[in-house]
Amino acid sequence: MTRKQRRLTLIGSALAVLAVAAGLILYNLTKTITFFKTPTELAEEGFKPGMRLRIGGLVKEGTLQRGPNQTVHFEVTDTNRSVPVTYQGLLPDLFREGQGVVADGALQPSGEFKADSVLAKHDEKYMPKEVAEALKQQGMWQHTGDKAKEAAPNAAPAAAKPGA
Repeated sequence: MTRKQRRLTLIGSALAVLAVAAGLILYNLTKTITFFKTPTELAEEGFKPGMRLRIGGLVKEGTLQRGPNQTVHFEVTDTNRSVPVTYQGLLPDLFREGQGVVADGALQPSGEFKADSVLAKHDEKYMPKEVAEALKQQGMWQHTGDKAKEAAPNAAPAAAKPGA
């Protein structure tokens, strides 16, 4: 084998190993990735039952029902559509109707979403990024300025340097 052939064989082998490694990584990532969807997207795109998802929106007023064994039924809405959710376990302290919520879980064949975990907003200014973006796209977002202004509302603009 000439020097050039050995070099090409080595490069080809290295590329093959990298391609196999990248394929294995991507294959394993597809099992752990959860997609964020709003109730409208969930209804329009038609997901398979059992698929892992993360849904977000607002807890619909009048839908919160507590059952035996810490079972909770409620609906998540994005003001266009809503998805019934069932969760068994302790809810966050600030979980209530009309508040932002993100639920991780799987869609059931009945169309109900069975949540494994539920996250609620933690103060009056916080909204999960995905929920805020979805509400902005629908024209439902009511935000009062940008984060820089909220962080320092009384901060004066930087003074210009003399002679600049």
